[in-house]
Amino acid sequence: MDKLIIRGGRKLSGEVSVSGSKNAALPIFCATILAPGLHEISNVPFLRDINTTIKVLESLGAVVEGNGHVVRIDATNVNNVEATYDLVKTMRASVLVLGPLLARHGRARVSLPGGCAIGARPIDQHLKGLKALGAEINLTHGYVEAKARQLKGARINFDMPTVGGTEHLMMAASLAKGETVLENAAREPEIVDLASMLIQMGARIEGAGTDTIRIQGVSELSPVSYRVMPDRIEAGTFMIAAAITAGDIRIANMQLEHLDALVFKLQDAGVDIINKEGVVRVKGPKKIRSMNIKTRPYPGFPTDMQAQFMALMTVADGASVIAENIFENRFMHVSELLRFGADITVEGNSATVKGVKKLSGAPVMATDLRASACLILAGLAAEGETEVSRIYHLDRGYESIEKKLAGLGADIVRVKE
Repeated sequence: MDKLIIRGGRKLSGEVSVSGSKNAALPIFCATILAPGLHEISNVPFLRDINTTIKVLESLGAVVEGNGHVVRIDATNVNNVEATYDLVKTMRASVLVLGPLLARHGRARVSLPGGCAIGARPIDQHLKGLKALGAEINLTHGYVEAKARQLKGARINFDMPTVGGTEHLMMAASLAKGETVLENAAREPEIVDLASMLIQMGARIEGAGTDTIRIQGVSELSPVSYRVMPDRIEAGTFMIAAAITAGDIRIANMQLEHLDALVFKLQDAGVDIINKEGVVRVKGPKKIRSMNIKTRPYPGFPTDMQAQFMALMTVADGASVIAENIFENRFMHVSELLRFGADITVEGNSATVKGVKKLSGAPVMATDLRASACLILAGLAAEGETEVSRIYHLDRGYESIEKKLAGLGADIVRVKE
């Protein structure tokens, strides 16, 4: 098992390029099931979750080939309709093959999903929507079994905005008969990216990026070449890396408009952010001002940036309150930040962070994907040496982050434990 060794205290400088978005690529890969033929997906990040998705698609009959950051998926012979527990258990997004298989073949059997231990993330909204489209759903022995001769358009109102549910039903409804309306839909940029690909495939979709999405079902879709959007969470993590080290870095291949809520908070905290010709320059101040945040569905402050922002607030001037409104178990990084000498008190879904003058390097353990990034950020700012273990979480969502940070001047290496 690998770990990271970080010797903190260095100001980051230079330029870094953001990889393609994991959270956009995963549903895009699943969408290829809808159209027999050869798809070419570019700007794909090298990540564990991507490899898992490829294994799922191959188990269903797809032929997948990779060349650099380009992946070719031939979905012609996707005839197996079962995704087994062994493949699905490690990654929640695997359940997104259910709707496309059902839409294409009229039946599917998919294991209930796994993923990070950041709280309950049931798929009840996914299944409620598929039922509304006419599917017969049974849960047996840890599997979802779905059948439908022909999915039919319906009006579906989500109990709460759900990114996976919105993506799932948008894919399934693309081949349904008639019109489907998704109300209280999630609005994340990754949903817009998936919709753009589906439209290129021949789907008729309006309203992606708003809370009401209309899908006019079509009889068939065609394979496409498509480029995945940049990863906004990786970009945000680099922005905080510049801020927490009082650094000055340039970030290429990012879309700043996808991070408005984070940008406003960072600017209020004293960080200079300049977007010029597609490259974003981020310059951290000598001292960060404390800021309160509340995580919300997009376009609110992203839950996937909460842990990283908390790391920044540990060295801010004053006290901040961080409220986590999306996942109930997403403060597991707090106990590890305390090992750096941070001053954090948790009560319910709120954490009060009192900034300290300096963090001190320590051995720490990652508990989930974004917590991994949080601990790296703290290590970059801390005095002395930090060891971050259990970084297999990190490899699910950040492509070669230690190499990218080293390219900005960080003293960080990956070693075998």
